[in-house]
Amino acid sequence: MVTNSHINPRARRKKETVDVDLLFKDLHAGQVSALSRAITLVESTAGGDSAFAKAIIKQALPESGKSFRLGITGVPGVGKSTFIESLGRQLIELGKKVAVLAIDPSSNISRGSILGDKTRMEELVKSDQAFIRPSPAGTTLGGVARKTREAIILCEAAGYDFIIVETVGVGQSETAVHSMTDFFLLLKLAGAGDDLQGIKRGIMEMADAIIINKADGENQTAAKHARREFKNAVHLMPQKDHGWPTQVLTCSGLNGVGITEVIEEIDNYKTHATDNLSFTNKRNAQEFYWFHQTIEDAIKTNFYNRPEVIAKLAVLEQEVLSKKKSPFDAAGELLGL
Repeated sequence: MVTNSHINPRARRKKETVDVDLLFKDLHAGQVSALSRAITLVESTAGGDSAFAKAIIKQALPESGKSFRLGITGVPGVGKSTFIESLGRQLIELGKKVAVLAIDPSSNISRGSILGDKTRMEELVKSDQAFIRPSPAGTTLGGVARKTREAIILCEAAGYDFIIVETVGVGQSETAVHSMTDFFLLLKLAGAGDDLQGIKRGIMEMADAIIINKADGENQTAAKHARREFKNAVHLMPQKDHGWPTQVLTCSGLNGVGITEVIEEIDNYKTHATDNLSFTNKRNAQEFYWFHQTIEDAIKTNFYNRPEVIAKLAVLEQEVLSKKKSPFDAAGELLGL
């Protein structure tokens, strides 16, 4: 058990002692409040919470890795929340426990975030078999929150066997979510200017499935046309290492039509990837990636927190702005401290 005796009391800001053993016991038993509290600890930027976060992750790690991890991305307005609610409800009907880690965009000015996904998934949030956790993206690139990967581990330890990670989807690189999920799903619209000309090739190459959403009402014809276009486009892309061809489907998240077919394709992929060992290989590659990513993040954080760097940084910034030093010479000087 980690207690305040291990941590600077000032850093804890007089917070109560966290009994990590008890917290994990409650989390492992499926208590939603314990899971929420554990994720809050992991997401906390307060220095005093770091030891508690590491301790809870250490206990959760052996119980993780048993879920299916689904990444979902798409531009704002594509209907991600509505689609996820329909998908989640059908998965629950199939006996799955579903966790949704929804990442809301943060303002570059105020650093604030709306965190409104729970209100947009009104039916799903009522289910005892669902857990929805909105988190601010902050300044993290890749469309995911800083501690999303750790949150996945905690959700798995709490018994959720289907984890959905909803990314910001505002044009940032989606590499981060691709590197922590098993299946990457790209939501698109038809007839709204959201077509082949407006999509980055890299995202399409990463996608295991492209779903044309809002294929209902008068938009059904346009959706069928968009599906044909995307099917032709994916045939021109290089084959993935796991050998799975990107699937293109249509659906309506609003009325649930086509969601069953999406689930069937996910199941087909899992069978395919398990049979040729690419599922295990991908998980291993992700562990390797996050090991090195964590090292890089720690090096960067430790560097900028050094007193001599903090003192020198402001001086060098002014010298760069006044053209007294080039950015390259200034960076070299700072790195030489």
